[in-house]
Amino acid sequence: MRALIQRVSRASVTVDGQTVGRIGRGFAVLLGVTHADGRAEAEWVAAKIAGLRVFDDEAGKMNLSLADVGGELLVVSQFTLYGDARKGRRPSFTDAAAPERAEPLVDLFVELLREAGFPVATGVFGAHMDVEIHNDGPVTLLIEK
Repeated sequence: MRALIQRVSRASVTVDGQTVGRIGRGFAVLLGVTHADGRAEAEWVAAKIAGLRVFDDEAGKMNLSLADVGGELLVVSQFTLYGDARKGRRPSFTDAAAPERAEPLVDLFVELLREAGFPVATGVFGAHMDVEIHNDGPVTLLIEK
C-alpha cells in the first residue's frame, strides 16, 4: 500500500461538476493498493499517517500531529501510484490491485481513520475526479508498507 501525503491548507475533489469531498487544514492522501495488500497494511499506513508530526509548533518546528492541530483528511484512491514507467512510454499498471480488491481496502483505510476520530472526506472510487490540493509548505511524503 502506498500513500502520497500532502500537508494542505485545503483540498477538495469534484466528480461530474459536483464537489464530493472537501477539507480544510490537514492531509490530502492519494492511496494506492497492490495485490498483496490486506488489513495489516491498511492498519499500518493509517496509524502512520495519524501519528505523523509534520505541522509546525510555536517554534516553527514540524512537531505537531494531525490530532494536535484538529486536522482533516481527504482520501482519494489512485491506482496510478503503482504505475511503472521504467520501460517504454506508456506506464504499466500491473502492480495495482484490481478494483474488486482495492476498493474494500480503501474503504477500510478510511474507516480506520474515522474510528481514530478524524474527519475524513473521500473521492468516488473509480470515477474521473478533479482534485484540488493546496499544498502547505510544500510538504509531501510517500508512505509505503
